[in-house]
Amino acid sequence: MDTSRCSSVTTFAVVAAPVLIALYGGIRLLDGSREPGPGWLVGHGLMLLGLLLFGPVLAALGRGRGVWGRAVAGVAFAGLAASLGQIGIDLYVGAVAVDKADQHRLFDGIQSRPGVLPAFYSVGPLLFHVGLLALLVLAAAGAGRVLRWWSPVLVLAGTVLTAADLAFVPVAAGCYLVALAPLGGFGAAARPAAV
Repeated sequence: MDTSRCSSVTTFAVVAAPVLIALYGGIRLLDGSREPGPGWLVGHGLMLLGLLLFGPVLAALGRGRGVWGRAVAGVAFAGLAASLGQIGIDLYVGAVAVDKADQHRLFDGIQSRPGVLPAFYSVGPLLFHVGLLALLVLAAAGAGRVLRWWSPVLVLAGTVLTAADLAFVPVAAGCYLVALAPLGGFGAAARPAAV
């Protein structure tokens, strides 16, 4: 595999993924963006793209971390797939609903199906956040570390903020950007521990 290409994809992804998610969070704060219409579709489209770009980030974080790294990356990718499923559902509902009441009716119809809520709205997406955090801890600890100790701390802080209130999505995305920057070659990466 071409490592220079991998590296440029990772560099792009560590910047673009948080920026796109920050834009989603900013659009979400605008009037009318939480009901069917352009704000909903553009915001969720940006979130979809941001999440897709976490694929190369997870792959880079899991690379060279042994069995544990591959296992944790697998958990994170499963959670990422669930998160993409959630955004896909949200985009579908936003595209076909005629008004807020219709949007609620469509969401109720989809989410009432067995397994949909845990798979796409609670347990599934949580695996992405837990897996990402665990990969960051692995990348910041031990031999071959590429991140500083504060990277997992920033991602945890951002995740907790968005769990408390989705209005903090732009702030959380900023935390993710700073946390992941060394992975893309920005700022000071951690020096590998002496062996």
